[in-house]
Amino acid sequence: MCSEVLASTRVKLIQAGVELLTKKGFASAGIEEILSMVQVPKGSFYHYFESKEAFGIVLIKSYFNRFDKRLDTRFSKEDFTPIEQTQDFILIARANMKKYNFSRGCLVGNLGQEMAVLPNSFRKIKIGVLNQWQFKTASCLRRAQETGEIALDLDCDAFSSFLDWIGWEGAVLRTKLKRSADPIDLFLSHYFQSIGISEVNKIFK
Repeated sequence: MCSEVLASTRVKLIQAGVELLTKKGFASAGIEEILSMVQVPKGSFYHYFESKEAFGIVLIKSYFNRFDKRLDTRFSKEDFTPIEQTQDFILIARANMKKYNFSRGCLVGNLGQEMAVLPNSFRKIKIGVLNQWQFKTASCLRRAQETGEIALDLDCDAFSSFLDWIGWEGAVLRTKLKRSADPIDLFLSHYFQSIGISEVNKIFK
């Protein structure tokens, strides 16, 4: 099998794996199901990845890189204030969930619910991913302090942690359960009010 075909198929397997894991999680995602999605013959998986664990690590890193680029794009929009950048990113994430009828969530969040049965190698990578996203969100909030959008005494690290991985992931889980954006809208409305942004309801219409 030529290297170009191998590389192309590997990319397709990663894309299919990310899609399936945002729906079902890692433990319940079968390799055969992913191979079927890409129409790769059974038994061919190990031509592309050493193991399911190695495949999972690649998926986490791939998802992180895509998500990280989206954060950078939204948080660098010069015609938006820092809070507007945050709201814009959230609206895009909400729209993407709605696009798939709320059946797909956050891959990293899904893995967090499965950590008891997942390889230990996932833990360190997942913590690094969360810390990086939290750092970028906290930096955006600090810029909002500099522009006077939020109070200077706000603990940006704490509120970033709450937004990114405590409140948000719970809201996403409830949204998948209800097949409705209502849990996300409720959480975000209270979140923005808690940092002093009162006119938030209209952005979630």
